[in-house]
Amino acid sequence: MVSEIPVSSGRRNELIDLTSKVEKIVNESGVKNGFCLVYAPHTTAAITINENADPSVKNDILNYLSKLIPENSNFSHSEGNSDAHIKSSLIGCSEVIPIKDGKLTLGTWQGVMFAEFDGPRSRKAIVNVVGGLNGFFRSS
Repeated sequence: MVSEIPVSSGRRNELIDLTSKVEKIVNESGVKNGFCLVYAPHTTAAITINENADPSVKNDILNYLSKLIPENSNFSHSEGNSDAHIKSSLIGCSEVIPIKDGKLTLGTWQGVMFAEFDGPRSRKAIVNVVGGLNGFFRSS
C-alpha cells in the first residue's frame, strides 16, 4: 500500500509530527508484520525519528542544525537554500520502521517527523507499507 500525506509547513525550519497519520495508514493497510517506509520526495526536506513528547527536543535539533549550517553562508547555489539541501542530506530523506502485530515498533518517546528546511511550503510524505504473508512479503 502506497499513500501520500500532505504536509504544510509554516516556518523555514520545522519538524512536523506525522506519527498518527503514519499509524493510521499502517492500521488501514491490514499488515500485521512487516515494515513501513516513510519518504520525503524533496531535496530540501527530510524524514527523521526522534522524541516527540518534549517540544524542546525539536527546537534543540533545529537550532543546532541552524548553527552548524547557517542559512546565510557563502554558498554558490544561487537559489539561497543551500543550507536546506545540506540539512536534508544530513538527516536523510527516509526512515524504515518495523511493523509488529499491526503497530509501528517505535520507542516510548519516538515519533516520525517531517523535517522542513526551506519553508513555508506545501509538501508531501510518501508512505509504503509492506507486510508478511505466510513467510513471504507482499506489498499491500
